[in-house]
Amino acid sequence: MKDANEHEIRAWLAEREPAMLALLAELVNIDSGSYDKPGVDAVGARLAQFFESAGIAVRTEPVAERGDVMRMATVPDHAGPDHAGTDRDAAAPAILLMGHRDTVFPKGEASRRPFRIDGGRAYGPGVADMKGGLVMNAFVMAAFKQFAPGVPLVALMTGDEEIGSLASRPFIEREARKARAVFNAEPGRVSGNVVTGRKGGLHFTFEVTGKAAHSGVNFTDGASAIGEMAHKILALHGLTRVPEGITVNVGLAGGGQSHNTTAPHARGEIDTRYVTNDQRDHLVASVERIMAEVQVPGTRSRATLLSEFLPLVPTPESEAVTGVYLSVAAELGHPISGEFTGGCADSGFTASLGAPTLCGTGPVGGKAHTADEYIEVPSLLARAQILATTVLRMARPA
Repeated sequence: MKDANEHEIRAWLAEREPAMLALLAELVNIDSGSYDKPGVDAVGARLAQFFESAGIAVRTEPVAERGDVMRMATVPDHAGPDHAGTDRDAAAPAILLMGHRDTVFPKGEASRRPFRIDGGRAYGPGVADMKGGLVMNAFVMAAFKQFAPGVPLVALMTGDEEIGSLASRPFIEREARKARAVFNAEPGRVSGNVVTGRKGGLHFTFEVTGKAAHSGVNFTDGASAIGEMAHKILALHGLTRVPEGITVNVGLAGGGQSHNTTAPHARGEIDTRYVTNDQRDHLVASVERIMAEVQVPGTRSRATLLSEFLPLVPTPESEAVTGVYLSVAAELGHPISGEFTGGCADSGFTASLGAPTLCGTGPVGGKAHTADEYIEVPSLLARAQILATTVLRMARPA
């Protein structure tokens, strides 16, 4: 790979900074909450238009009820027929760029507070998490198509990350099995750092069934589901081990029929966070054990795993990728480091399959999921240039 390509690509990206911001404004101004399939797919349609104008074919994987999955490749033959993800492509493994098109915001949010730039920061729903990262990945793909078309680069853009990636996970894992490295364009940290480690997370719902009885006339005939739930909550919270990175939180709880009836039912939701996959297995077993134990006779309980994210655990291979990225960043005038976060992301799926993964490569931003969400405008171009240069250096023959 000629060094000249680095300069050409960085210059090309710099010339297109206004176009990057214009595309970002368009995407931010489209409502695309996770449950709004038409909105998520509308963001996809605009991105597909961009890719097609750059000569990059878009393969759309239909998804019922959630946003479709989009896959783009700079080397078309690299896509291959493999849909099961059991075999690796015969071609050289691709470098995978990931991002999600869904946001946490409700319908109408984009019209209430559309994209704007103020004081060097860009604001709007999903501007950091993670439409800025989508724009960055799209322009990097376009640059490679023009200047380094032989480098196998794949972009995957999904539609349900904010609600656990239940529909997208099989597609993410399929690509991870074929990837040489993965860069996930979640927002860069407020510090400017990238993310080298993330917690995994489990989201359970649990239901307790009791027996109704008049709480004054025949109290002893009843079995309080709320009473049993109280025991469950204490036991679940007792699983927390902060020094080990394990937290368990019952964030929603409720039930009952009336104040003068022993509660015939109760329901709660559990969020757990952990650091390693071994901890995950222990947590699942512990939740099942707590549900099986009965403290209030006549009640029964059941937990259901609704969604989960696996942890991003650094490996020697991922640390090598991170080293290239951080070296490039410093060379280009952006000295940064890697850091750990308790938040979850799709990068945990790729890392858990052994693909060297770096997360938080998107534009630097903060206050995600709030009305004050922002990115630092200069970081959109800077992170695109760092990513492109990193990929080029990784593509050089050893």
